[in-house]
Amino acid sequence: MSQSYPSDSIKNSATAIPSMPIITPKHKTLLRLLSYLKPYWWALLLTVIGFAINAATEIWIAKLLEYITDAINQNDQSKQDLFPFIIVGLFFVRGVGSFLGNYYSALVSRNLVYELRVQVFNKLLRLPSSFYLANPAGTISSKLIFDVEQVTAASTDSMKTLLRDGLTVVALMGFLLYSNWRLTLILFLVLPPILWLIRLASKRYLKLSKGIQQTMGDVSHITNEVIGGYQVVKNYGGQAYESKRFDATSRKNLRQGMKVVITNSINTPAVQLLMAMAMAVVVWLALRPAVIDNISAGQFISYIAAAGLLSKPVRSLTDVNQKLQKGIAAGESIFALLDEPEEQDSGVLDPTLVGDIHLNNVSLVYPDSTVALQDFNLNVHAGETVALVGRSGAGKSSLVNLLTRTLTTSSGQITIDGLAIEDITLESLRAQIAMVNQQVTLFNTTVFNNIAYGGLADKTQAEVEHAAKDAFAHDFIMKMPNGYQSQIGAEGLQLSGGQRQRLSIARALLKDAPILILDEATSALDNESEYYIQQALDNVMKDRTTIVIAHRLTTIESADRIGVLDSGRIVELGTHDELMQKQGQYAQMYARDFK
Repeated sequence: MSQSYPSDSIKNSATAIPSMPIITPKHKTLLRLLSYLKPYWWALLLTVIGFAINAATEIWIAKLLEYITDAINQNDQSKQDLFPFIIVGLFFVRGVGSFLGNYYSALVSRNLVYELRVQVFNKLLRLPSSFYLANPAGTISSKLIFDVEQVTAASTDSMKTLLRDGLTVVALMGFLLYSNWRLTLILFLVLPPILWLIRLASKRYLKLSKGIQQTMGDVSHITNEVIGGYQVVKNYGGQAYESKRFDATSRKNLRQGMKVVITNSINTPAVQLLMAMAMAVVVWLALRPAVIDNISAGQFISYIAAAGLLSKPVRSLTDVNQKLQKGIAAGESIFALLDEPEEQDSGVLDPTLVGDIHLNNVSLVYPDSTVALQDFNLNVHAGETVALVGRSGAGKSSLVNLLTRTLTTSSGQITIDGLAIEDITLESLRAQIAMVNQQVTLFNTTVFNNIAYGGLADKTQAEVEHAAKDAFAHDFIMKMPNGYQSQIGAEGLQLSGGQRQRLSIARALLKDAPILILDEATSALDNESEYYIQQALDNVMKDRTTIVIAHRLTTIESADRIGVLDSGRIVELGTHDELMQKQGQYAQMYARDFK
């Protein structure tokens, strides 16, 4: 026979009883949302005071009916003369309470939207590139615009209803218990089934709200794609396709929304029916001679009126469940984004770089197992210009992302001036690298602000103009209505492709960094502009470490060295003349390019 030990029995008993979570993820989300309200405790206090006054007036409305009824039955003219003043005074006090509650709850609500939206936006600025590669732009913007608004339903709008109508229910129930506690206890009999219905609806609302958020993200994503690529849509006749795609996504959102309506339309009348059944029993019993003989007509009317006033706040408390679950679902979405790991900066050094770059056995593998670079080796001496060429997907852009630490190496080491690139702070590293990308990024502001962007905002007008002249952008800028203060529109679409590229080059020239990266910097220029820009770049590249990524090989003949990439490795390296003499891949690519 096997022998059992006490520790085994304890262990088995522990596993036999499942641990029940005290706080569910849904509750954690709600508590986290409520934590944002702490700075506004004073506004919440005024909200409670306002709605407490409002709830008290509900009792006095019932008492007023008792007062009026008894005054009429007693034919007391002095009391009857006070009716107008009591009514006006009662509703004046009610108005003050409603104002306090509504105004200060709205103050909390709008401030919460502001703080959450700013926090989410600032988080987006600190997230790594991998996050943007994994999530469509429309889904991200939907969190910032749609989900944040939905959160207010959980933390403030629901709180407003809970305070206003919850205090009203408490006040009326207290009055009913005080008037006749035996009759009032009957109303509590419907409490368990009402709570069961609310719990059932809560699960349904939470599930549907998550579906609505997902479809809203899809709607936003398709919209962003069409707006950004409207020229392609028009030129290739994609209107019908995009309309069909948008309609299908919008229909999904519509179906999810209607399911919420159906759930609410069933849940609210069911709760009201239970309340009506309880009220019917209360009224029936209240009309029994044994009960009615012991109270005045005014007290009877007052009790029935108070019981009738319960219907509206109970209905509102039932409806608040939908808003609460919708807000919790949005909160989960937002907090998932806020909890995303930020871009890591392990650097502690803040050196002044010269630009001596060494890549030793560097490999880069993407999360989907795509190998971008494999055992890559390259030394770029300070002040040297090295051009990299190769087929699309050879790893050129991946190398640029490694140098700016937008991506991190899977293995191997990159050093600049003998320092491991990971030991240099991101701010210091990126401040000393100027880039001109193939895809130009401009902002909906003035020409001046686009050139003197970010950390360059303290540059003078003369410095900006000098950079623009070196980039051959000054002449077309001065032809614009307001010169350097002209607005260029969203993404600079009011400018031609060549003009946008020259503004981007001017921005890089203004930075005056020791390391310059040109990723197809002249790809969008016409031949004449390219000729002048190439001369400007030749002057700028002097005494700077420059890495040029090019497809048009005629633009890099003067580079100190040219590297040919294939499958993530350098297969040829040398000057233009040396590579042409080898008659290898570079010579073949050059011949095709020349033709």
